[in-house]
Amino acid sequence: MDVGTRITVTSPDQMRDLGRRLAKLLRPGDLVLLTGELGAGKTTLTRGLGEGLGVRGAVTSPTFVIARVHPSLGDGPPLVHVDAYRLNGGLDEMEDLDLDVSLPDSVVAVEWGEGKVEGLAEDRLHVVIQRTVGSDMAVTDTMAADVDDVRDVVVTGVGTRWAAEDLASLAG
Repeated sequence: MDVGTRITVTSPDQMRDLGRRLAKLLRPGDLVLLTGELGAGKTTLTRGLGEGLGVRGAVTSPTFVIARVHPSLGDGPPLVHVDAYRLNGGLDEMEDLDLDVSLPDSVVAVEWGEGKVEGLAEDRLHVVIQRTVGSDMAVTDTMAADVDDVRDVVVTGVGTRWAAEDLASLAG
C-alpha cells in the first residue's frame, strides 16, 4: 500500500469537516474503508461524507442494521454506509444484504471493512483513524484543549482511480 496523507484532527467538528472535504473527491463506484477502534470517529467522518454528498437522512452508526442507504437529495450518488463489524462472511454476507441500490452507482463507506470487503473494488480509499493520546505526538497550544479528541488520520488511495488524485488537499 502506498504512503498515505496524514491529517491531525482535533475535534469531532474537524472530523466532520474532513468528511465534507473528502466527499468532494468521491464519485459513484468509490469504496471507502474506515478503520479505527470503537469511538475513533468513523461514523463522525461518514456523517461529514453524507453532508458533503448532499444525501437524505441522518447518518448514524449502522451497527444494528448493518447497512443504510442514504439517497441523494440532488444529482449526486447515494451513500451506502455499512458497518462490517458483525460480517464474518465478508463479501458473501454483503451481497446477502440485498441493498436497494447499485453499488457501482453509489459511494460505499464501510466501517470495520478492512480484510472483509476489499473485493468490492480494485480501487479504494483506506481511512485509518487512531487516537493520539498516549503517543509521542506533541500537542501544541493551537490544538483543542481536550486532547482526548485528537486523532491521527491517514488517507491512502489504492489503485489507478486514486493514483492521480491529490489527497494532500484534504489536509487543508
